[in-house]
Amino acid sequence: MSSQVFYRKWRPQSFSEVVGQEHVIQTLRNAIRGNRIAHAYLFCGPRGSGKTSTARIFAKAVNCQSPIDGEPCNKCDSCAVINKGSALDIIEIDEASNRGIDDMNELKERVNYSPNFLRYKVYIIDEVHMITREGANAFLKTLEEPPPHVIFILATTDPHKIISTITSRCQRFDFHRLSSGAVVSRLAHICQQEGVKVDPEVLKLIARISTGSLRDATNLLEQLITYYGMDIRLEQARSMLGISGDLRIHELAGHIIARDVSSGLKVINAVANDGIDLRQFNRELVDYLRQLLLAKSGSADMIDATTDDLAEIQKLAGGATLDYLLNTVKLFSSIDMRMDTFSPLPLELAMVESVISASSKEKTAEQPSHGDRGGIRSTTTTARTGGPAEAARPSSLVSRTPGPETIIPNQAAQAQQAGFSEPPEDKEEKPVLPLKLDDPGDLEFIKQNWKTFINSMRGEGSGGNLDARLRYACEPVEIRGDVLVLGFYHEFHKNYIDNRKYLHLIEKKLKEVFGHTYTVNCILIQQGQKSELKPAGSNHLVEAALNMGARIIQENEETEKK
Repeated sequence: MSSQVFYRKWRPQSFSEVVGQEHVIQTLRNAIRGNRIAHAYLFCGPRGSGKTSTARIFAKAVNCQSPIDGEPCNKCDSCAVINKGSALDIIEIDEASNRGIDDMNELKERVNYSPNFLRYKVYIIDEVHMITREGANAFLKTLEEPPPHVIFILATTDPHKIISTITSRCQRFDFHRLSSGAVVSRLAHICQQEGVKVDPEVLKLIARISTGSLRDATNLLEQLITYYGMDIRLEQARSMLGISGDLRIHELAGHIIARDVSSGLKVINAVANDGIDLRQFNRELVDYLRQLLLAKSGSADMIDATTDDLAEIQKLAGGATLDYLLNTVKLFSSIDMRMDTFSPLPLELAMVESVISASSKEKTAEQPSHGDRGGIRSTTTTARTGGPAEAARPSSLVSRTPGPETIIPNQAAQAQQAGFSEPPEDKEEKPVLPLKLDDPGDLEFIKQNWKTFINSMRGEGSGGNLDARLRYACEPVEIRGDVLVLGFYHEFHKNYIDNRKYLHLIEKKLKEVFGHTYTVNCILIQQGQKSELKPAGSNHLVEAALNMGARIIQENEETEKK
């Protein structure tokens, strides 16, 4: 076996050997057949997808003395010197190390020299997105109008970081991430040529871990051969690659579906105590939960599994709702274990939260609303001692059916729990929205019902979270005629709400809830302290302006000396 590493030894030498990039290869071969060679190309794509290998093959093909159907012959003197890596006219530059303006100026001088042996001088510039802006500007003129004997091939994994003036001067080709099937096929070919006996499941495992990078997959295969020799089994691959392959993944998934928190926590701690890499264990768990999600959504054909495993997945997925699986996958896939890879706490929290959140949603959905009569929807509330009832997180304050919406006081809810089939009739304890506001200047009434108003703002705003912007951020502090003054504790919240499009929504909802039209004015106050505002009546000009629809932007207090 050659001492040369696999990814170099088995690097493609012709376009036909490039895996999974047919759309790029066909275009380049047609360009060589028709002698329509551009002066600059941009190869974009993830690592290990074949960008540099394709660039080398293209450089060889344009210099080949007798190309065959757009392919390099690999027999002529030009191909031979390129294959040996001794061609002086094929220059590879890493922009991570040569990224400044001085490097670009040096490159501008070098391109003017004619090729030493080949027809074209080809510059393969890797990681071109690393070039500085000054260097890019120095390179632009050369890239746009290079000498006729020069071809530039730029390669990058982050095309969005390249300035548009460079991109516009190149023919761009986007390389795709390789499919698992393409990687497995290439690895199987390498094993056959090297005389390696390998379990087919090992190749699938390597392809999944490499996430579409053929170079990474080839390196992993070589590591396995170096460690275990020419006969590799699945258990050996799992052990070396850190894959638990543990049935406890399926066991934990079963406890998650069954919502058995106690058993799930026991499995997580058993895995942690056995010294298994928890990050890798979580990756495998998320992948398995994803398979359950696909099976539940009717996309079982997208799952890469055996017939028996697929039957088990479909059976397990049948025990959960699609919403529950979706929330579970989100929770476990968002775990961040970078700070502490040994603590099982993140997994434990995700386990508990997935069950609790599902139970909370189901309780909310199953809670009976005994007050539904004649299109009136009731929402249970809690009442403050000695004060009016306050809505406890209602889903909406607007009835979905015609008719007013009734809020059931705490006494009615207690009577309902005590066994009454219907809450007792007590019209005086059932305030109807809009709330009855006898005096538009009654600030105390608005304060007492302010949380009810905040809850009514749910779903409003461009992000649907205008209620969150108001909750705990402000309070009503004064009423000046038809002007309601809101005191904000922080300037950030005040500046956000003090926008006409949000003020319009708030004023509209104020009229719906309190039955009176108010103009909102935003000011800054100190939290926990009563605002000391100067009455608007102390200045007749201000009062007149407010009555005409003006808003106070800022107030300056002046101390008058006798």
